[in-house]
Amino acid sequence: MAIRKLLLPLTSTAAGEAALTMALMVARSWTAHVTALHVRVDSRDVAPLAGEGLSGAMIEEMMTATEKESGERARAVHEMFARFVATHGLTLADARPGAGTATASFAAITGREEDLVAQQARLADLTIVPHPEVGEDVSSSDALHAVLFDSGRPVLIAPHAAPATLGTRVAIAWNGTAESAAAVQAVLPWSKRAAAVRILTADEYHRRGPGAADLQAYLALHDINADIAVFRPVDRDVGAGLLKGAAEFGADLMAMGAYSHSRLRQLILGGVTRHVLEHATLPVLMCR
Repeated sequence: MAIRKLLLPLTSTAAGEAALTMALMVARSWTAHVTALHVRVDSRDVAPLAGEGLSGAMIEEMMTATEKESGERARAVHEMFARFVATHGLTLADARPGAGTATASFAAITGREEDLVAQQARLADLTIVPHPEVGEDVSSSDALHAVLFDSGRPVLIAPHAAPATLGTRVAIAWNGTAESAAAVQAVLPWSKRAAAVRILTADEYHRRGPGAADLQAYLALHDINADIAVFRPVDRDVGAGLLKGAAEFGADLMAMGAYSHSRLRQLILGGVTRHVLEHATLPVLMCR
């Protein structure tokens, strides 16, 4: 299956440039369309605070300040998008069949980001999410988790710095779960094109389900020749071992299932998904 439509939620300019570069790489590789989406905060969302002892005048002042800040952020993001498009010669156009070239468009809508991004992602082949900003808790990344939990579609997390290549060496993190199976399906188009594909597995990572050899045989039916490598946890950290295994392979794309354990459990105890989100320096394709 070809990749034709990309969704790129842009909340701010901080990590937007790297994510735009990533989106451009994907769009040119697949002759796809990029929809850059900025969700503006709805100033009316502060109204419920009226029940917390604030006067009507204070609520009105808060709404005005929220509207102003939201507008300034929207303009900054749109200006960044326009500069990027002009600098890289990307064609501005609506998504349409048979365009024959990578295209892009920008949309700004108002509402709850997690709801609107998840809804828009349902009809995108891939959603590209900027890497969380330095110091930001990845567990609170609204766009990322909205796509993972409420879209049924894959998400590509862009690293802080755009890579030189993308998808030439694909690492697949396999633990036998339904989540990792979804990641395999999402990465199939990349794997068919890749120069090399490696399945990363470990006893400490594997759950009940088919083994790495079963996945290898499945990929072979799709004419994908993948090897298997067993990685080891680093200081008993499975996520660190997984990233080390991907780095040793020279992967420029890793696919994995997200939150095989519950998100709450990972927030409290940590987990493979959270470690990868916090520490990955390569693009990571995640599915749940």
